[in-house]
Amino acid sequence: MKALVIAEHDNQKLKAATRALVTAALQTADQVDVLVAGSACGAVVTAATRIAGVSSVRFADHDSLGHPLAEALAALVLTISAEYEFILAAATTTGKSFLPRVAALLDVAQISEITAVVDRSTFVRPIYAGSALATIRSSDTIKIMTVRTSAFAEATDAAVAAPVAALEFKPLAGKATFVSENLATSSRPDLAAARVVISGGRGLGSAENFRLLDKLADKLGAGIGASRAAVDSGYAPNDMQIGQTGKVVAPDLYIAIGISGAIQHLAGMKDSKVIVAINKDAEAPIFQVADYGLVADLFTALQEMEALL
Repeated sequence: MKALVIAEHDNQKLKAATRALVTAALQTADQVDVLVAGSACGAVVTAATRIAGVSSVRFADHDSLGHPLAEALAALVLTISAEYEFILAAATTTGKSFLPRVAALLDVAQISEITAVVDRSTFVRPIYAGSALATIRSSDTIKIMTVRTSAFAEATDAAVAAPVAALEFKPLAGKATFVSENLATSSRPDLAAARVVISGGRGLGSAENFRLLDKLADKLGAGIGASRAAVDSGYAPNDMQIGQTGKVVAPDLYIAIGISGAIQHLAGMKDSKVIVAINKDAEAPIFQVADYGLVADLFTALQEMEALL
C-alpha cells in the first residue's frame, strides 16, 4: 500500500510537521511518497529527500503554487490521487483548507485530526474539544486524513536521499486568487516547534502584565502562548492563542500561568510532556491535567521563578 504526504513548507524551509506526517504515514502504508508543491522550492525538495522512510519525493514548481490556495493544491493532488490508498496532510490552516476539497471531489469521507493509527482502516481522533477520543473505521478505498502532528514523533534523517520526480502542473482557471498576507514575526521559537511553552491567561490582568512572561521565557528559551480569554481581552495577539480554535502544541514543558483551564484550552495543550500550572484558585480545572501545580499568586511566583533561574 502507498501513502502520499503533502509537505508543509514556506517555499524556503520544510516544516517539522512534515516529519511527523511521515511517521503517521509509515503506520498505514508500505511506501510513503512526499509531495512538495510550491514555487522556487528547491531547498524544500532537498530537505524532504532526507527524511527516513520516504520512498520518493514528487514535486511541482509553479507560480500558482507559491501560496497554497485550495483550488490549485487540490487540483494537483487529484492528478496523482489514484496511485495512493492514503493521502495525509497536517491539520493546519493549509491542510484544513484544501484536503476537504480533495475528499469531496473523490467522493470519500475525510478523517480529521487523527492522533493515532490502530490499523490501516482504524484511526483515533479527538471529539468534543478533546474531552473524548473516538475510534473510527473507514471502508473508503482512498483514505483522506488530516493529522494532528503533535501526536506523532518526527521522522529522523535518512542515510541515503530519496529519489525525486517532477510533476507537470497546468493550473485551471479559478475564481480565487492570492492577494496578500500579513505574517506575525517573532524572535522566539515557533509555538508548534518550541520545546518549552509559557502561556498566560486572563489572570494576568492586563496586556502590560502579560509582558512579564517575557523575562521568564528569555531564561528558558521558550515560546509564549495565550488562552483565548487572554486574547479576547486584548492581552496578546491572535497568533499566540492555544486551544481548540487556536494552535495545538505538545512541548516537553508547558507552563500555564493564570489560566483556569477551560476545556477548549486543554484541547490545545494537554498532550504536552510535562505540564506546570500556577493559579491562585485551587479548584481551577487546569490542575486536573497538570503534572505540577502551584496554588499561589502568579506575580509572586513569577518573581521567585525568575530569581531561581
